[in-house]
Amino acid sequence: MSDTPLDSFSQLQLAEPLSRAVADMGYTAMTPIQAQAIPVVLQGRDVMGAAQTGTGKTAAFSLPLLQRMLKHENASTSPARHPVRALVLLPTRELADQVAQAVKSYAKHTNLRSAVVFGGMDMKPQTLELKKGVEILVATPGRLLDHIEAKNAVLNQVEYVVLDEADRMLDIGFLPDLQRILSYLPKQRTTLLFSATFSPEIKRLASSYLQDPVTIEVARSNATASTVEQHFYSVNADDKRRALHQVLKSRGMKQAFVFVNSKLGCARLARSLEKEGLKTAALHGDKSQDERLKALDSFKKGEVDLLVCTDVAARGLDIKDVPAVFNFDVPFNAEDYVHRIGRTGRAGASGLAVSFVAGSDARLVADIEKLVKTKIELEAIEFEEDIPKIREQGRINDGRRAWGGDDPRDVIDTPRVPAPRPQRHSAPRDPFFDQPYQPSAAPTSPTWEAGAKHATVRGMSVNIKPKRKVAALFKAAVADTAVSA
Repeated sequence: MSDTPLDSFSQLQLAEPLSRAVADMGYTAMTPIQAQAIPVVLQGRDVMGAAQTGTGKTAAFSLPLLQRMLKHENASTSPARHPVRALVLLPTRELADQVAQAVKSYAKHTNLRSAVVFGGMDMKPQTLELKKGVEILVATPGRLLDHIEAKNAVLNQVEYVVLDEADRMLDIGFLPDLQRILSYLPKQRTTLLFSATFSPEIKRLASSYLQDPVTIEVARSNATASTVEQHFYSVNADDKRRALHQVLKSRGMKQAFVFVNSKLGCARLARSLEKEGLKTAALHGDKSQDERLKALDSFKKGEVDLLVCTDVAARGLDIKDVPAVFNFDVPFNAEDYVHRIGRTGRAGASGLAVSFVAGSDARLVADIEKLVKTKIELEAIEFEEDIPKIREQGRINDGRRAWGGDDPRDVIDTPRVPAPRPQRHSAPRDPFFDQPYQPSAAPTSPTWEAGAKHATVRGMSVNIKPKRKVAALFKAAVADTAVSA
């Protein structure tokens, strides 16, 4: 390799099909990670690369791998002639889909085949594509293991392995899956590992599976891009939506990412902003994969103004010309702040990152300060008069409603008056029941007992009355029975 630093793709002397694909995409100058990594990968060396998000790592590993695999290129329709030779592992479905599209664009003028497999989708179409044979397989670890166990993916001829966003894969517990997958691969291979940070787990993984790697670190770890203008506004939690409207209006912005910390908060905020007149889509883990891809595609096409999302969209997503990122919630993990704001200001463009800081976020802001090694100054925000205070939506039983929307119940803004009770029409009363109580006359003996004489029993006290005689209803029947007996 020449000691002269490379700065343009024309100096790489790529094969004609790859050079034509690069020209079709409008690439001319290389980013620092591309300039340093591509020549090393072309030599067949293992690489441990650290770079800021949005610096073109996908091209840094895709182009040299395609260049080295061109010797296997063939036009045969037999699946046996197209075994998997390069494996790219990524932590999220959206990132896997994005990398697969980039690889397909780079290889469009060659006969090399590529495919992508990830969860949340039916396995049958993926199985059919794998059975046809592919040279480059892009995958998430969990779904790849499913295909390995189903005998749909055979990895015994893999020559190149790429672990992209390796720190994120370890954060979400993919290390056991990674170790299982790597156990299926040949020992002799080229391994490329890209990570935002070189944690002890990353170094342990590198020492176990990389052979004499070349370490490439083009920027200070966890540094934020210098092209991104950052602001931290001190805002009451109830005024965050109002502050969002204020910044969008004052800056004249058309599109932005809006990050929140929870899936439930993401769904609620998206509904609220939609009611307030902004074209909004939500992207979080509870959405189906089809819904997530549609939301992302609508945002890319400009059909959606705000993409409200959780940290599932914080890593690696490359959407050009997004002017701003809003941290509606300050992230719990300081490293996620660096990845969130990396969605803007990509490839040297300028961008804006705005964070709304409530009173309870002081510790989280301190963690960000410690990570990026920069003092953070909280700013006040002044609201314009024509941006009214937006009440938190929700039907609280306080007797008043002042929410926007098509619900007819939402137009009431006065205290509720209880409805009058219906008048009951009582039936006419009988005057007999209105008279006072009058005791009846002294009781008289029954006529059948009037002529009876009370026999006195010898020896009985005079204070004891004899038993009263009771009329026998069945006297005649009893007498008849006695006679017959």
